[in-house]
Amino acid sequence: MTDMPPNEPVGARFRDFQARLDQPDGQRKRHRGRGHDGEQLAVPAADFASYYGRPVLKPPVWKYDIAGYLFTGGLAAGGSLIGAGAQLTGRPGLRQVGRWTALGGVAASAFLLVHDLGRPDRFHHMLRVAKLTSPMSVGTWILTVFGPLAGVAAVAEIAPRLPQHGVLGLARRLAPPVGDVAALAAAATAPALATYTGVLLADTAVPAWHDGYPSLPFVFAGSALAAASGIGLIAAPAAETAPLRRLVLAAATTELVGGRQLERMGLTGEPYGHGRSGRLIRAGRVLLGVGTVGALLSRRNRILSAVSGAALVASSIATRFGVFEAGRVSARDPKYTVVPQRERRDRREGRSPAEKGT
Repeated sequence: MTDMPPNEPVGARFRDFQARLDQPDGQRKRHRGRGHDGEQLAVPAADFASYYGRPVLKPPVWKYDIAGYLFTGGLAAGGSLIGAGAQLTGRPGLRQVGRWTALGGVAASAFLLVHDLGRPDRFHHMLRVAKLTSPMSVGTWILTVFGPLAGVAAVAEIAPRLPQHGVLGLARRLAPPVGDVAALAAAATAPALATYTGVLLADTAVPAWHDGYPSLPFVFAGSALAAASGIGLIAAPAAETAPLRRLVLAAATTELVGGRQLERMGLTGEPYGHGRSGRLIRAGRVLLGVGTVGALLSRRNRILSAVSGAALVASSIATRFGVFEAGRVSARDPKYTVVPQRERRDRREGRSPAEKGT
């Protein structure tokens, strides 16, 4: 701590230490970490253990219901956009598939969310507040608005099967225009539904999610469109799926670029490339490539379209679960929290690499 010899009286040592404390900050820094001959002392960095072996951060309490919710919400949003596009371009078969995909996805999302909350009334309680600064609050309202609109648009598809006379006949005549308006309104909210979950994850303190805030919404948007396009390739008439091939290519490009950015974040991007989460991400990437190539080559081949569509849906599932697992891993391991904090501190204090760890 001081330059005084070991046999110096204790009082003198204390006076010298007090004198150093009274020095200006700039002069004190010159003494930090130096021994008797002015050499730099190498102080080993502290380990990452925490009190009682607990993580620095509390891991997410979300179960895998939420990972499924991430997938089904994106599927619903993508289906709604495809249905609206098919409506505007005169593709009734693809329109019907898109609308039913949206309704099925949002219904599954609501079930998974309520199941994770534990009690249905908790979802109702979340609607008591509308807070624009809270992604959870905004997402709850997006889901609440999108669900009924998607439901009306999908139910309108069964109108031609109703009787032509009486009250049901009136419903048969009114349902198509009402369904078209509802479908377009749902499509207007679909981009927010597809991406808000990425914002929600990034708004937490979980390192792999928080540092990925610039990329996660793009990854989720691309994944949503890929999954919904996969359903269209499986279920829609082959003659109407030409736009889906171009959409798949755009979705794959968006997702792959965003995914690469996640892996290049540095230490906090490590879980996206290693361990169980890394295997899921890689599997999703391989399936995305297979599905994209298959979609471009399928033309009107029903078997190849179905295979590529299934690969795209599986890719979206693997990606969502991989991102979810990467966040859980980064929250459990203290290094993903401690090391970036130290690096930010060193940059803020302007410390040189030789002084780090002191």
